[in-house]
This record gives sequence, structure tokens and C-alpha cells, in this order.
Amino acid sequence: MANITFSRKIFEKEIGKLDEKMQEKISMFGTPLETFDDETIEIEVFANRPDLLSYQGFKRCFLAFLGKKPGLRKYETNKPEKDYRVIIDSSTKDVRPYTACAIVKGLKLDEEKIKEIIGIQEKLHLTMGRKRKKVAIGIYPLEKIKLPITLKALEPDYIKFIPLESEKEMSGLQILQKHPAGKEYSHLLAGKSKFPVFVDANNNILSMPPIINSQMTGKVTTETKDVFIECSGFDFKTLKKCLNILVIVFADMGGKIYQMELKGAPEKISPVLESEKMKISLENTNKTLGINIDEKKIKTLLERMGHNYNPKTKEVEIGAWRSDILHEVDLIEDVAIGYGYGNLNPEIPKISTIGKENSEEIIKRKISEILTGLGLLEVSNYHLTNKESRFENMNVSEKQEKDIIYLENSKTEYNLLRKDISSFLLKNLSENVDSEYPQKIFEIGTVFSLKQNIQEKENLAIAITPGNFTEIKQILNYLAKSLDLKIDFKENDSPSNYLIEGRTTNILFENKEIGIMGEVHPKILKNWKIKMPVAILEINLEDIIKKLS
Repeated sequence: MANITFSRKIFEKEIGKLDEKMQEKISMFGTPLETFDDETIEIEVFANRPDLLSYQGFKRCFLAFLGKKPGLRKYETNKPEKDYRVIIDSSTKDVRPYTACAIVKGLKLDEEKIKEIIGIQEKLHLTMGRKRKKVAIGIYPLEKIKLPITLKALEPDYIKFIPLESEKEMSGLQILQKHPAGKEYSHLLAGKSKFPVFVDANNNILSMPPIINSQMTGKVTTETKDVFIECSGFDFKTLKKCLNILVIVFADMGGKIYQMELKGAPEKISPVLESEKMKISLENTNKTLGINIDEKKIKTLLERMGHNYNPKTKEVEIGAWRSDILHEVDLIEDVAIGYGYGNLNPEIPKISTIGKENSEEIIKRKISEILTGLGLLEVSNYHLTNKESRFENMNVSEKQEKDIIYLENSKTEYNLLRKDISSFLLKNLSENVDSEYPQKIFEIGTVFSLKQNIQEKENLAIAITPGNFTEIKQILNYLAKSLDLKIDFKENDSPSNYLIEGRTTNILFENKEIGIMGEVHPKILKNWKIKMPVAILEINLEDIIKKLS
């Protein structure tokens, strides 16, 4: 979640008076009104709507919600002009392999608009960009750049430019060591032998993503009329969505969008603002929300949320900047917002029952309490993972995994259901390598496998760092003793892909193998960039839960 602040005077001039009725409508739109005074208005934007992280984005969607400008707004893109091209060099493969770019011309910027541009850039960095790890954004005055532009990777000593808000030229390493932004984001380039840079046709460095722009070519002012925008990172789909959000903000400020050719990217041109089409069922909508609306009403409600709806094909036309619409249920949620949650009538279910806590949940809670009593921290991860986390980092061949469940038409790189929890705990540790040690974490959660159909099982995984086999075994023995269970161990005949041979064992319960335990192999630690030794275990809880129920 993020908060955005904008001028009350501009809001009341372009949208409407901020009376009690308007305040309620802002909250009903899904952007709670935090504070306001005579000068400013502050609202909260949830993580699923990055397109609302600017005044222009909020105004566009809120005017549709108010019924003043309903439906999907169309934006024109102009074809690339001469040298409107970005070349992605193969040297960036391991540091920042993709970029999506655009040029916007004919802007009339003032201090308020520049403040808004800086605001949405930083908020997209924090949200979609995952603090610049996933997406880094650069915005440059075009008049100071000679096209075409190249994205390449250079050794730090060969990178020399004056970083933004500095007066002295620095090398790549000096920027990481001395510049405030370099210090804050240096971990994103830690361990890299080469750093990415955007360079123009005059060999001037525009920026060193994801760290800092150049003072000479990377500062937008009120004199700037045309801008070059780039989003760089590792997932091209996310970069496209982020760029779409940015260019329409500039278009709403009066700019004209120009496409750029991309050489070496998954797609040859960007941005592409073609709308997406998705079907919605009136029956599913009424059933899910407990309402009774007709085709005419659902059309009106969808248009209030900035979509177009075709009653003949039952298709919804969705803006290219809406990164949150992944499934029909997301459209149904928009219908609910347009309908108004306050207009939904709560009903008591026509059933008679006595509620009580599920016995399985009682046992899981008891396990959790025992482990937290030992000083372990409980974590909770998503059920979806990606190929890098599941296969590459865990030293597992994709061909070996016969029971992995893949998602069809996934909107992100997270396209398979997790088969274990251990890889997630290693990911948690890898994201906290600079935090205080020791780190002791556990998770109780669902894992998935494919037999004749999809199987769901409850697993427990524990990871400690720095840790060894003896320490992790002591934790398991204490847990078993506290639950009055007998746990046995058996030598692991087939070495694990991610554990050290000779420092691992199978875990048995009532003569049945339920899991594995051991020390993580140094190669795996290196894949995850974990600095300390890790001991880990994972067991299936089904037989234990049956025994204790």
C-alpha cells in the first residue's frame, strides 16, 4: 500500500467539491481518504492498483467512477521516428536483461507535475518494482540525448559519470560506496562483475540502473518538453505494464506517445497500448455478489470502473495499464465496487449449525506454539513459485519433476504450484542476508502434486541459519516429545539435490517416511546468495494430524 498527496484546489477544479458526499465516494472507490486540509488531499492506494499512484491516474479512473467520463479511455501511440531505437546488448543477460521504452513529446511541465512524476516513479519502484529489484525506472529530457540508445553492461571501473544531485564524477563502484542512492541500493548489484548502463549515440551515460541517473542527461525540469522513459528489469511483462502506466500519465498531462524499436527484447516495439479482452458471466457475477442485475446494469457498472462491455460477446475491454485484472473474479470485484458495497444486503445463511475450531487447525496451532516457544519465527509464503526458485536455485532438473503443476496462461512469471516449502524458506533467508543472526523460521502450509489428479498436503518446514544437523534434529526431537510422538530416522540412500551427502537423513513416523532433514549444500547456498550455513527439514503432517486427532 502507498499514499499519494495532491492539491485540493486542483481536485476541486477538475473533479468536484470535497464535501461529505465526495469524501464517501472516494472511500467507496477503494482509495480510503487518509487526511485533507485546505491545501492537500491524501488518499491510500492498495497494492493491486498501481495505475492509481498518481493524481492523473486517480483522476482518470475516479471520473469514470463518478459517471462523468465512463468507459475505457483510448490512447493513441505514434510510430517510431528515425533512430527511435534501443539496443539491448547481450552483456546485460545476468544483470538487467530487458527494457521497455517510450518517448513522450509536447509536454508542458510545471513544478506540480514534476513533483507528481517523481512521486509515481518512486511509488512504482516500491510497489511493482519491489524496491527497484524487479523494475527500475528512468525518465530523461530527450533534448539532452542523442538517439539511438544502448543498454549494456560494463566493468565498474569503466563506468564514469556525474550522478544525479552530485557535482563530482564517480566510477560505478564509487557511486555504490559514496552516493546516498548507491549506498541504499548497492545490494542489487552486489557480486556482479559488470553493472548495467544506458548509453546514448554520443557515448554519454544516461544512468546506471537500478541505482541512479546522470546529472547531465537524467534531470527533468520545467523547461523539458520531450522525455525518454525506460523501465529495466528481469520480467518483460511487468516492464510493459509499468511503462504503460507511466506513458498514459504523461499523455494525461498533454503529451504525445511515441513508440520505440527494441532490438534484443522479447517484443520488437514498445509501448503497445492495445486493450485486453476477457469474458465475464452475468450468472457468476450475480451468484458471487448475491445480487440480481441485468446486462444493461452490468454494462453501466463496468463502464464506471473504466472498462468497456459488449453484451453480445459478453466480453470486457480492459485498459493496457490495468495490471490487477488477471481473472474473471477481478472483473466481478470491479462490478462490486461500481455497485457499491454499501448497497449489498447481508443475509443470514439458511442453515443451522454450531461452529467450532477444526481439529486439524488446533493441532497445527499447537505445533506452531511449540516452535515459537523455541524462538522460531513463523512465516507464510504464497502457493505459487517460478522456475528459477523451484529448479535452478534448488539444483533440480525440470525433466525430473513429473508431478509439478503448471498454470496455464499465467499473467506473471509465477506459473507453478509449490511442491515443497523448503525452497520458500531459503528464499526468505536469501532476502534477509543482511539481517541479524541467528535466523530461525518455520512454515506450516499446503503443497501440491499431480498424480491422477491434484493432491494437496499439509507440510511443516523448518530452517535455521547458522545451523547444523545436530541443531535441527534437536528441534524436531523436542517437537515430537512435546506432542508425545515417536520419530525415527533412516539413512538417506539416494542423495538429495540440495542437501550435503552424509549430512542428511530421512524422517520416519510409524515406519513410514514422512520427510527429510539435513544441511544445505554450499552450491545451493550460493544460488540463493545466503552467507551462512543452513540446516533444514520438511515433513508431511497428514499422518501426525490423524494420530493426534
